[in-house]
Amino acid sequence: MRRFLLFLLFPLLLGACAADSVWAPQEQVRAAAYRAEGPPSITLFTAVNNRSGAGGHSALMINASQRVIFDPAGTWWHRTVPERHDVLYGITPTMLKFYIDYHARETYRVVAQTVEVSPQVAELALARVQQNGAVPSALCGNAVSGVLQDIPGFESIRGSLFPGRIMDSFGELPGVVTRVYRDDDSNENDQLLIRQQSVSIAAQPSQ
Repeated sequence: MRRFLLFLLFPLLLGACAADSVWAPQEQVRAAAYRAEGPPSITLFTAVNNRSGAGGHSALMINASQRVIFDPAGTWWHRTVPERHDVLYGITPTMLKFYIDYHARETYRVVAQTVEVSPQVAELALARVQQNGAVPSALCGNAVSGVLQDIPGFESIRGSLFPGRIMDSFGELPGVVTRVYRDDDSNENDQLLIRQQSVSIAAQPSQ
Protein backbone atom coordinates (compact mmCIF):
# COMPACT_ATOMS: atom_id res chain seq x y z
CA MET A 1 0.00 0.00 0.00
CA ARG A 2 2.83 2.38 0.86
CA ARG A 3 4.53 1.76 -2.45
CA PHE A 4 1.26 2.37 -4.25
CA LEU A 5 0.81 5.71 -2.49
CA LEU A 6 4.37 6.72 -3.32
CA PHE A 7 3.73 5.85 -6.95
CA LEU A 8 0.73 8.17 -6.97
CA LEU A 9 2.85 10.96 -5.49
CA PHE A 10 5.74 10.67 -7.96
CA PRO A 11 4.42 13.34 -10.40
CA LEU A 12 4.13 15.80 -7.51
CA LEU A 13 7.42 14.99 -5.82
CA LEU A 14 9.45 14.82 -9.00
CA GLY A 15 7.65 17.41 -11.04
CA ALA A 16 10.78 18.51 -12.88
CA CYS A 17 10.96 15.13 -14.66
CA ALA A 18 9.30 14.42 -17.99
CA ALA A 19 9.75 11.62 -20.52
CA ASP A 20 10.74 11.37 -24.17
CA SER A 21 12.41 8.59 -26.12
CA VAL A 22 14.74 9.99 -28.77
CA TRP A 23 17.29 8.18 -30.97
CA ALA A 24 19.59 10.45 -32.98
CA PRO A 25 21.34 9.08 -36.09
CA GLN A 26 24.85 7.72 -35.58
CA GLU A 27 26.44 10.31 -37.85
CA GLN A 28 25.04 13.12 -35.69
CA VAL A 29 26.24 11.49 -32.49
CA ARG A 30 29.71 10.92 -33.93
CA ALA A 31 30.00 14.47 -35.24
CA ALA A 32 28.93 16.02 -31.94
CA ALA A 33 31.31 14.02 -29.70
CA TYR A 34 33.23 16.37 -27.41
CA ARG A 35 36.24 15.49 -25.27
CA ALA A 36 36.71 17.78 -22.29
CA GLU A 37 40.01 18.56 -20.67
CA GLY A 38 40.63 17.60 -17.08
CA PRO A 39 40.57 14.27 -15.28
CA PRO A 40 37.89 11.65 -15.89
CA SER A 41 34.98 12.26 -13.56
CA ILE A 42 31.35 11.63 -12.72
CA THR A 43 29.11 14.53 -11.71
CA LEU A 44 25.70 14.24 -10.14
CA PHE A 45 23.39 17.16 -10.91
CA THR A 46 20.43 17.71 -8.59
CA ALA A 47 17.77 20.37 -9.05
CA VAL A 48 16.78 21.40 -5.53
CA ASN A 49 13.57 23.29 -4.76
CA ASN A 50 14.48 26.60 -3.14
CA ARG A 51 11.32 26.67 -1.05
CA SER A 52 11.04 23.11 0.23
CA GLY A 53 14.63 21.87 -0.13
CA ALA A 54 13.35 18.76 -1.89
CA GLY A 55 15.17 17.34 -4.88
CA GLY A 56 13.27 17.74 -8.14
CA HIS A 57 15.50 16.13 -10.76
CA SER A 58 18.65 13.99 -11.02
CA ALA A 59 21.13 13.72 -13.88
CA LEU A 60 24.69 12.48 -14.40
CA MET A 61 27.52 14.05 -16.37
CA ILE A 62 30.28 11.66 -17.34
CA ASN A 63 33.66 12.93 -18.49
CA ALA A 64 35.24 9.95 -20.24
CA SER A 65 36.54 9.60 -23.80
CA GLN A 66 33.75 12.06 -24.49
CA ARG A 67 31.59 14.15 -22.20
CA VAL A 68 27.89 13.34 -22.04
CA ILE A 69 24.96 14.04 -19.75
CA PHE A 70 22.58 11.26 -18.81
CA ASP A 71 19.38 13.25 -18.29
CA PRO A 72 16.68 10.65 -17.58
CA ALA A 73 13.21 11.93 -18.39
CA GLY A 74 14.69 15.43 -18.70
CA THR A 75 13.28 18.36 -20.65
CA TRP A 76 16.39 20.31 -21.71
CA TRP A 77 17.46 20.05 -25.33
CA HIS A 78 19.48 21.90 -27.91
CA ARG A 79 19.17 21.55 -31.65
CA THR A 80 22.90 20.74 -31.98
CA VAL A 81 23.03 18.26 -29.08
CA PRO A 82 22.06 14.77 -30.29
CA GLU A 83 20.15 12.61 -27.85
CA ARG A 84 19.86 8.86 -27.59
CA HIS A 85 17.58 7.47 -24.91
CA ASP A 86 18.23 10.31 -22.46
CA VAL A 87 21.98 10.51 -23.18
CA LEU A 88 22.97 13.96 -24.46
CA TYR A 89 26.10 14.14 -26.62
CA GLY A 90 28.34 17.09 -27.42
CA ILE A 91 28.46 18.65 -23.96
CA THR A 92 30.82 21.49 -24.73
CA PRO A 93 31.42 24.30 -22.20
CA THR A 94 28.60 26.33 -23.74
CA MET A 95 26.14 23.43 -23.73
CA LEU A 96 27.04 22.63 -20.12
CA LYS A 97 26.38 26.25 -19.18
CA PHE A 98 23.06 26.12 -21.02
CA TYR A 99 22.06 22.93 -19.24
CA ILE A 100 22.77 24.37 -15.81
CA ASP A 101 21.18 27.72 -16.64
CA TYR A 102 18.00 25.99 -17.79
CA HIS A 103 17.59 24.20 -14.46
CA ALA A 104 18.79 26.96 -12.11
CA ARG A 105 16.01 29.52 -11.72
CA GLU A 106 14.02 31.34 -9.07
CA THR A 107 12.44 28.14 -7.82
CA TYR A 108 15.38 25.75 -8.16
CA ARG A 109 19.11 25.74 -7.51
CA VAL A 110 21.45 23.20 -9.09
CA VAL A 111 23.83 21.21 -6.92
CA ALA A 112 26.76 19.69 -8.84
CA GLN A 113 28.76 16.99 -7.00
CA THR A 114 31.87 15.71 -8.78
CA VAL A 115 34.09 12.72 -8.08
CA GLU A 116 37.26 12.04 -10.05
CA VAL A 117 37.54 8.47 -11.31
CA SER A 118 39.96 6.35 -13.33
CA PRO A 119 39.66 6.33 -17.12
CA GLN A 120 38.43 2.74 -16.91
CA VAL A 121 35.63 3.62 -14.49
CA ALA A 122 34.63 6.63 -16.59
CA GLU A 123 34.33 4.43 -19.66
CA LEU A 124 32.26 1.89 -17.72
CA ALA A 125 29.93 4.68 -16.61
CA LEU A 126 29.63 5.94 -20.17
CA ALA A 127 28.77 2.46 -21.42
CA ARG A 128 26.28 1.97 -18.60
CA VAL A 129 24.23 5.07 -19.40
CA GLN A 130 24.34 4.29 -23.11
CA GLN A 131 22.87 0.86 -22.40
CA ASN A 132 20.26 2.05 -19.93
CA GLY A 133 17.47 2.91 -22.34
CA ALA A 134 14.84 5.63 -22.15
CA VAL A 135 13.47 6.41 -18.69
CA PRO A 136 9.73 6.81 -17.99
CA SER A 137 8.39 10.05 -16.62
CA ALA A 138 9.17 10.84 -12.96
CA LEU A 139 11.70 8.02 -12.59
CA CYS A 140 14.90 10.05 -13.00
CA GLY A 141 16.09 9.29 -9.46
CA ASN A 142 15.50 5.59 -9.85
CA ALA A 143 17.49 5.54 -13.10
CA VAL A 144 20.41 7.61 -11.78
CA SER A 145 20.79 5.64 -8.55
CA GLY A 146 20.52 2.37 -10.47
CA VAL A 147 23.30 3.40 -12.83
CA LEU A 148 25.57 4.54 -9.99
CA GLN A 149 25.18 1.28 -8.09
CA ASP A 150 26.63 -0.57 -11.08
CA ILE A 151 29.81 1.55 -11.18
CA PRO A 152 32.90 0.57 -9.12
CA GLY A 153 33.37 3.00 -6.24
CA PHE A 154 29.73 4.05 -6.22
CA GLU A 155 28.14 0.88 -4.87
CA SER A 156 27.33 2.66 -1.61
CA ILE A 157 24.79 4.90 -3.36
CA ARG A 158 21.42 3.84 -2.05
CA GLY A 159 18.74 3.19 -4.61
CA SER A 160 16.02 5.81 -4.40
CA LEU A 161 13.25 7.48 -6.34
CA PHE A 162 13.99 10.76 -4.60
CA PRO A 163 16.75 13.00 -6.03
CA GLY A 164 17.44 14.64 -2.66
CA ARG A 165 18.26 11.32 -1.02
CA ILE A 166 20.56 10.38 -3.88
CA MET A 167 22.33 13.74 -3.52
CA ASP A 168 22.86 13.12 0.21
CA SER A 169 24.20 9.63 -0.44
CA PHE A 170 26.52 10.88 -3.21
CA GLY A 171 27.82 13.57 -0.88
CA GLU A 172 29.24 10.91 1.43
CA LEU A 173 31.63 9.62 -1.24
CA PRO A 174 35.35 10.25 -0.64
CA GLY A 175 36.77 13.24 -2.49
CA VAL A 176 33.47 14.66 -3.67
CA VAL A 177 33.59 18.32 -4.71
CA THR A 178 30.32 20.26 -4.51
CA ARG A 179 29.30 23.40 -6.33
CA VAL A 180 25.93 25.16 -6.15
CA TYR A 181 24.47 27.22 -9.01
CA ARG A 182 21.76 29.81 -8.36
CA ASP A 183 19.84 32.06 -10.71
CA ASP A 184 16.88 34.41 -10.38
CA ASP A 185 15.46 33.69 -13.83
CA SER A 186 11.72 33.18 -14.07
CA ASN A 187 10.43 29.68 -13.48
CA GLU A 188 8.84 29.90 -16.92
CA ASN A 189 12.03 29.13 -18.84
CA ASP A 190 10.59 28.34 -22.29
CA GLN A 191 11.93 31.61 -23.67
CA LEU A 192 15.39 30.83 -22.31
CA LEU A 193 15.33 27.52 -24.12
CA ILE A 194 14.33 29.24 -27.35
CA ARG A 195 17.16 31.77 -27.02
CA GLN A 196 19.67 28.99 -26.47
CA GLN A 197 18.82 27.49 -29.86
CA SER A 198 20.51 30.39 -31.67
CA VAL A 199 23.93 29.24 -30.40
CA SER A 200 25.80 26.49 -32.23
CA ILE A 201 28.25 23.92 -30.89
CA ALA A 202 30.74 24.87 -33.59
CA ALA A 203 33.84 26.92 -32.82
CA GLN A 204 33.53 26.80 -29.04
CA PRO A 205 36.63 26.99 -26.83
CA SER A 206 37.85 23.74 -25.32
CA GLN A 207 37.62 23.02 -21.60
